[in-house]
Amino acid sequence: MKRKRKKKIPSRYVKYHFERRFLFVQMLFLGLFLLLSFYLTKIFVLEKDFYQEKLLSLTDKIVEGESAPRGRIYDRNYKLLVDNVQVPTIYYQDSKDYSTQEKINLAYRLGEVIEVPFEKLALINLKEFFLAEYPNVGKSKITEEEWKAYEERKLSSRDIEKLKIERITSDDLAIYNDSSKKAAYFYYYMNKGYIYQKKTLKTNASVEEIAYLAEHSTMFEGISVEQNWERVYYYGDTFRSILGTVSSSFQGLPSEEVAMYLEKGYALNDRVGTSYLEKQYESLLKGTKAKYRVTNSDEMTLIEEAKRGKDIVLTIDIELQQEVDRILSEQLIRAKSEPNTGYFNRSFVVIQEPNTGEILAMSGKQVIKEMDTWVVRDYTPGILTSPMTPGSVVKGATMLVGYNTGVLQIGEVMQDECIKIAGTPKKCSHANLGRINDIMALAQSSNVYQFKIAMRVAGATYRYNQPLYINPVAFSIYRKTLGEFGLGVKTGIDLPVESLGYIGTKTDPGLLLDLSMGQYDTYTPIQLSQYITTLASNGVRYQPHLLKEVHSSTSSNELGALEQTFVPVVLNTVTTEERFLNRIKEGFRAVMTVGLGKGVMGTSPNPAGKTGTSESFLDTDGDGVIDSASVSNAFVGFAPYDHPRMTITVTSPDVEKPSGYTYHSYVNRRIAREISSRFFELYP
Repeated sequence: MKRKRKKKIPSRYVKYHFERRFLFVQMLFLGLFLLLSFYLTKIFVLEKDFYQEKLLSLTDKIVEGESAPRGRIYDRNYKLLVDNVQVPTIYYQDSKDYSTQEKINLAYRLGEVIEVPFEKLALINLKEFFLAEYPNVGKSKITEEEWKAYEERKLSSRDIEKLKIERITSDDLAIYNDSSKKAAYFYYYMNKGYIYQKKTLKTNASVEEIAYLAEHSTMFEGISVEQNWERVYYYGDTFRSILGTVSSSFQGLPSEEVAMYLEKGYALNDRVGTSYLEKQYESLLKGTKAKYRVTNSDEMTLIEEAKRGKDIVLTIDIELQQEVDRILSEQLIRAKSEPNTGYFNRSFVVIQEPNTGEILAMSGKQVIKEMDTWVVRDYTPGILTSPMTPGSVVKGATMLVGYNTGVLQIGEVMQDECIKIAGTPKKCSHANLGRINDIMALAQSSNVYQFKIAMRVAGATYRYNQPLYINPVAFSIYRKTLGEFGLGVKTGIDLPVESLGYIGTKTDPGLLLDLSMGQYDTYTPIQLSQYITTLASNGVRYQPHLLKEVHSSTSSNELGALEQTFVPVVLNTVTTEERFLNRIKEGFRAVMTVGLGKGVMGTSPNPAGKTGTSESFLDTDGDGVIDSASVSNAFVGFAPYDHPRMTITVTSPDVEKPSGYTYHSYVNRRIAREISSRFFELYP
């Protein structure tokens, strides 16, 4: 069989296909080159900044500087209350190149020329310094068995260090004098935090210390002097406790607060508001810290400057506040010179604007004896945390319960006579007032009038010296109305601390009568202030507040642009009819014209208000057992009666002993009279 010969492909055909394939390869390489060029152009030109930042993020760190200055605080008339003042501060900047021995030597050099409170250094930190200075002594404190356990990983390095510290004795530390302890103090602060952070060694450095460090800078490598800040209070102690405090770090803060701040991005060495307004408005007042880029060589470059926090304007009038403080202090000292004031030691005042809830002034003062001299101390936080039995001041709210439930009619006349329930003492008014209507019941502060209303509300049938049976739901009826005025509930004041007071749980018939005349539950001064302010504003209960405005931060001493104005917050409106509220206010006006409160508001125009006296109980010897009774006084009022411009609350717990004395101190009335009169001198 003959083989078939392969057909020979013409050379021109081969050449043609080879050229086409070569052209394809050339086009492919050209396309890849263009694509590569495009991406290189995109990376090195169009997205240069992005990749540079990406590179920096892998090689450098962005860190924040010290806490920035906080926002300023002003009063309602834009008088500066709180600012920041620059203070020279000594810093230490660590470096990877510094050995432990170099740090110890530097700490000793600092201790020779810089004064610090080294006595505050914890014992454990002194021991850590000892171990750093004498490492071989530390090693000798560990037994061979413990080193073996360490090698076998039965003990960690932390366990070994703990054993070393535990075994350092007072004899070991006896070699340290004050100079050495100063060095230990500096060494501790030089090693706090991260290596790239500047460590604060001392604030408020003296001129001599700064000059010495500058003159001998080569001896103090890593040490610098810069301006830091501290809070300054231009009105001294006036309103100081409510302005609040700022920490120097997180040290000493509750663990739950530390966790909260860390979650929000704070650092452990940040300064934060720790009480009252500084804490309440931390988010507004805190500044924005400077940002630095830290390279691998630990060099820092500023990339964003620090910015002061926002400024806030308060509702407080600092001039009025000063006058309230002065009058309170003078009257407390005077009262302690009077008989029968052995238990008395404090009074509180709150002044509010009725139709906004703004607090114009609030002050608490306590008088204590030091070296046979009476000294007045600030006690303003007690306005929020010190409840007392209010007495008759609450009769406006309790009488309203009678109107609302229909058991009391406007103008109704009742006989004021002692009430006697079987097995209990008589319950009477301060005098036999005879037949009186609702207005005179308020004006003359009749307890019996309130008792008879309460028995009607509770569906009780009263017979002299017989058992009294009531429907316990009456307690809830009363407390609902009281709560609508702010009594027995939190007021919502814009401060981080507020107490509720005591709300009784027993429902005995006699206790209902006590509740109706303000002799059962207890209320704080701020609750009583909200009560009278609610009455003055025709039943609208506003949140009491201290913040008025928020302004943007500036780099100058000028107040920045207005960012926010506090809008009054209505918490509720009292459930009643306008005619009933008007009747209560008419009764409060009668208190000041023909009743027991005549003259209490001094020269105030057309005042209305209510006095109150209550029996309280004390633990006089501090053993935790109530052992004595006392009498407390209160007053709430507003003026003018027809268009209120202010409300005032004054409380004085434990003014006198209840029996066996003929002298009665009128300190609460004097405080109310002087402050009310002074208010309208400042606000004619």
